Amino acid sequence: MAIKKPQDGKGGEAFTLEDVTRLVESLEGTDVRSLVWARGEEKVVIRRGQAPLPVTQAVAPAAPAPVAPVPAPVALAAAPAAGPASATPAAPAAAPAPVQAADTPGHLVTSPLVGTFYRAPSPDSPPFVDLGSTVKKGQVLCIVEAMKIMNEIESDADGKVAEIYVQNATPVEFGEKLLRLEPL
Repeated sequence: MAIKKPQDGKGGEAFTLEDVTRLVESLEGTDVRSLVWARGEEKVVIRRGQAPLPVTQAVAPAAPAPVAPVPAPVALAAAPAAGPASATPAAPAAAPAPVQAADTPGHLVTSPLVGTFYRAPSPDSPPFVDLGSTVKKGQVLCIVEAMKIMNEIESDADGKVAEIYVQNATPVEFGEKLLRLEPL
């Protein structure tokens, strides 16, 4: 007996819950953080991990909170543009993310490609630069990883690091502001 998949009305096969579940399961144990799969007019977008949490100041609770029961898992649903599916939480980063005013002087360092921003060469290493660091033209400021290639982003001007716009280990887009340098 042959099993027919539902049709989307345009001759292509529509995504089923089983299709989406298999896609999510195939990403388990890999470093893939985002997947877009299109079939005809339909598209499934799967993003793993969580968006970085904003940096906040910790405050000790006055009294312990009651323990709430854990809710039952929710089934995945396929839609023309499915939302994110989280498999592993991302570690919160500690870099500040201030907003620059339009008239703030200085030199902006932007991302030359899409990838993941890293402030240090490895998790155990100190960052390339911190707020207030003096940098020279050609000095490495950060890394943007794209397709497992670590691309060192060098300063194209002398200056002092005034602002860091991106948190460590977060995705960046082409042209996104990374740092602002004040002239010396």
